[in-house]
Amino acid sequence: VHLVESGGGLVQAGGSLRLSCEVSGSIFSINTMGWYRQAPGKQRELVASIASDGGSTNYADSVKGRFTISRDNAKNTISLQMNSLKPEGTAVYYCNAEDLYYGDYGVARYVYWGQGTQVAVSS
Repeated sequence: VHLVESGGGLVQAGGSLRLSCEVSGSIFSINTMGWYRQAPGKQRELVASIASDGGSTNYADSVKGRFTISRDNAKNTISLQMNSLKPEGTAVYYCNAEDLYYGDYGVARYVYWGQGTQVAVSS
């Protein structure tokens, strides 16, 4: 299974970027997907997540009202529209996907990560 992110780059404060992530390979049933970020010297943190049907989303308080996560299940992709970016948003952004296998003896859960895409916001 591969997760490939795209859309990172350098932007001035107040600007916008759109990140995309495509899942490919032998997947069972992609469940929750999300975006995480890790700034230098800090722990990786959740930015936004979205349920399998796209009906439920969750955002970090620091990005609420500015970021929007969406998904296209037909293409196994998610996107993160980031508006009004701030310098503290500078980080490597990682795509995350939870894959569930419903077997005869229960559910197996697999978690996959992309390689990350750099977002830099200048002041």
